[in-house]
Parts: sequence; structure tokens; C-alpha cells
Amino acid sequence: MIRCELPIGPWFEAFIQFLKDTFDGAFDAIRDALGFLIHQLEAGFTLLPWWLMIVLIAMLVLWRSGKGLALFGVLGLLMIEFTGLWHDTMLTVALVLVSTAMALILAIPLGILAARNQAVEHVVRPLLDFMQTMPAFVYLIPAVTFFSLGIVPGAIATIVFAMPPSVRLTQLGIKQVPGEVVEAAQSFGATPRQLLFKVQLPIAMPTMLAGVNQTIMLSLSMVVIAAMIGAPGLGRVVYGSIQSMAIGRAFEGGLAIVVIAILLDRLTHSFAQKR
Repeated sequence: MIRCELPIGPWFEAFIQFLKDTFDGAFDAIRDALGFLIHQLEAGFTLLPWWLMIVLIAMLVLWRSGKGLALFGVLGLLMIEFTGLWHDTMLTVALVLVSTAMALILAIPLGILAARNQAVEHVVRPLLDFMQTMPAFVYLIPAVTFFSLGIVPGAIATIVFAMPPSVRLTQLGIKQVPGEVVEAAQSFGATPRQLLFKVQLPIAMPTMLAGVNQTIMLSLSMVVIAAMIGAPGLGRVVYGSIQSMAIGRAFEGGLAIVVIAILLDRLTHSFAQKR
């Protein structure tokens, strides 16, 4: 019997190697820039004493989300400090915030283009389906090939994994702007730029902020996976504890991730509700 095989794997490997050989300088520049941003943010978080950081975070949460969440935040952050995970938590927060910011910088313009151009939408939709359904572990291999081991390939894999919700919800929010509102703005002589920034984006903002929230949550869900390729922080604590069967330490690291996730989730929800 004749057996036919389609060498998709070798083709993909050859494509990845071609990208590395062709754009190696660009990948080095991206690695240096992302690494600089993450380390500078981490340095900023650790510059102040831990107790002052807790007070500042509690004041922000109290302002945006009320006393209950502020009390939870204080207790949760104290737990993180007293279990010796404060520095790892600051590393994780820096990684998540930089990854989320870069994902949004790429995702929001792409979502706007997809909402305003049908051809772009036809290209973007299957690409987003691919990004959302491909197992996150698969992103790690090209990331390591391009950027070596460490925090930067973890950030790149996180960006790719976390982008799709913001693209989809930005596109959805703009498309849901009532047609009569758009027609009214155009009848008053609004230019396409004014229509976008003064009509469509403000109305679509709650939906877009839901996409921001999902991007943050997906970024946090990647921290343990990113630890497999050398990303530091709470992910490394959990991953290392799993390898050594240190169940208690793994639980402490996971609990710290839960505290950060709840605080970031409620804060982003509060901004959406205020809008």
C-alpha cells in the first residue's frame, strides 16, 4: 500500500529557521526592548517598601471598587509578603502588565481595521481562531528559537496567546455602534477620524474594556507555562514546586496568582462600569 505523508512539521521548522536567519537582528532588538521595559517596571515596583506599595494599592482599590475589595487586597498582599513571594509577585505583575500593554497596542488597531474593512476581517478571523485554539505550549518553541530562554520569550508567547479577545471585542464594540448615531455624526460633517475617536470608540469603550480584562486574565494564565522556558516570577515558583513535589509551596504561589488576578479583574471591571 502506498502511504502519502504531508511534511507539515518539517515545513514549519524550515519556515521558523528562515525567519530566525533573516530577521535575527530584529529579534535581538525586540528582546532587548521588552527585557528593558519589564526590568524597569519591576525595579519601579520594588523601589518602594512593600508596606507602602500595599497602602498605595489599597487606596487605588478603595477609590475604584470599595471597602470590601480594598480589605481583601490588603490581606492578600500581606499574605504574599509573609510567605516570601513579594519579589516574585512584582516580577509577575511587571511581566503581565508589559505583555498586556503590548498585546493591546497590537490588538486594538487591528480590531478597528477589522471593524472598518471587510477584507481585513476575512483575514483576521481565521488567524484569531488559530491563535485561540492552538495549545499555548506550541507558542513556546518558536519563542525560544527567536529570543532564547528567559522572561522575553515568555512575554512574547503571552502576547500571542492573550491578543485575540481584545481584537474580537474591539471589532464587536465598533460594529455595535448604532447606525443612526454614525449617520447623525456624518450628517454634521464628521470626518472619518472624528467619527472614530469622538463617536465610535467612546460608545464601544465598555466592550473594549471587557476585552482588556480578558487579555489581562489570559496573560496571568500564561505565567506558569512561561516558566517552562525560563520566565521568572510566581510561575517559576509554582513550576519548580511541581517538579520537586513541594505541594504547599505550589499552593502558596497559586494563591498569590489568584490574589493578583482578582485585584486586576475587579479594577478593570470598575473602569468599564464607570464608563
